[in-house]
Amino acid sequence: MFSVRVFWKTISFQTEKLPTCRWWLLCSRDCHSASGPCLGANELKGARNNQVTKRKRERSSCGPVLDLFDQQYREELGKLWLSARSVLLDPHCWQYGVMLNRFTAVTDVTQILQSQGFSRLLTAPPTPVSHLEYQAGKDSLLSAHCSTTCRADDSCPQSDSSSHPLPSERLHSLPHHSLQCYIHPRPLRLPSQVHRPGQLKQYYLLNAASLLPVLALQVKDGEKVLDLCSAPGGKALAIMQCATPALLCCNEPDPHRRDWLAKTLESFLPHSLNSTVIVSAQDGRFFGQSEASTFDKVLVDAPCSNDRSWLYSCSSQQGEQRLKERARLPALQVQLLQSALSAVRPGGLVVYSTCTLSSSENYAVVERVLKDFPEAIPEDLWEEIAVPLSKNFTFTSANPGHGQTSLEFSLQQQNNVISSYRHRFGILVVPQPGKTWGPMFLSRIRKKK
Repeated sequence: MFSVRVFWKTISFQTEKLPTCRWWLLCSRDCHSASGPCLGANELKGARNNQVTKRKRERSSCGPVLDLFDQQYREELGKLWLSARSVLLDPHCWQYGVMLNRFTAVTDVTQILQSQGFSRLLTAPPTPVSHLEYQAGKDSLLSAHCSTTCRADDSCPQSDSSSHPLPSERLHSLPHHSLQCYIHPRPLRLPSQVHRPGQLKQYYLLNAASLLPVLALQVKDGEKVLDLCSAPGGKALAIMQCATPALLCCNEPDPHRRDWLAKTLESFLPHSLNSTVIVSAQDGRFFGQSEASTFDKVLVDAPCSNDRSWLYSCSSQQGEQRLKERARLPALQVQLLQSALSAVRPGGLVVYSTCTLSSSENYAVVERVLKDFPEAIPEDLWEEIAVPLSKNFTFTSANPGHGQTSLEFSLQQQNNVISSYRHRFGILVVPQPGKTWGPMFLSRIRKKK
């Protein structure tokens, strides 16, 4: 089993601001992962005719939550809210990304995805390839010998063509081209794979927008990385698909969610990485105090008012309770981001993300923290993330009080110069018909040297 190694003391969370609940339970942050029917690798290979399914679970929205969303998001998002609303109220149209696991062979999964019309999220135009380069790539493919599902104690990178792309497939528009995620224009969904001790899963289902904070983090081999709010573990897995850090610390204070996190890591990472990927149990608000200037990169995927799950609260009473909790979240989010900036070394990067459209939990949190941290500099992600991926995601720099500008509108209005101030605090992915990814807010901050 992938061991849970607790390196920091767990701190009980009892404050005046949140007296009746624990912060790690406020948001179902597994909103960007998916669960469902389970098929093993062999069953998957034999299910060519029905391996991709639609989600068919009827749910009704929570009135109090929807009323608040209508009031707030109509003002903050303008015309984008009407179409986003229709997406959030229709789970049948939600799309699912398939992130492949580079630590096991995925040739069969890749073939299934391609046959169903899935395509890679991160691609690049082909470049000329010499005969020698082509033959070298071909020979490396023919020499592949990994089994369909590797044992968890083996560290064999996947050996299909998408794992070792020929030079013509190398990416240049975005970093982390080793991260493989397949997406489909329609809401098709691959069945989840069952957890089998001693074997590694081939893929992880998720909302593809949840990969954007990991791309923005720009993790490189040999770096020390902290995932401050890690459970259920999807972004930690994405980090390990991008690079091989010297250390990835996955922090989760709640014991039940921490067990979930450990099981996720066990299902996807070989035992040889046990000393590289560790699980800690510290209260994230105080992490920066005990581990000041320790990490090269820090991801804060903060607890938030998850729009997708909160919209389907079980009852009006539960919805009312969540709305009360919502008002207290920004204070917690500020503390977590401040802690992250303390934990990162001078010159290092912090990425803050949420899965809500709410500006009070997004731009306002970043703006407030920057006022207290003069050594922190926000970095504009518009050209780096939004523009290259505009084909698959709908981005907006809708920052209340500073105007609202969507990427599609800005590209149409060539003479309209967008003020960098509008999106220097972050960018927001808004679910739209045909592009149902999100909500996802991300902001990147660099600590001065």
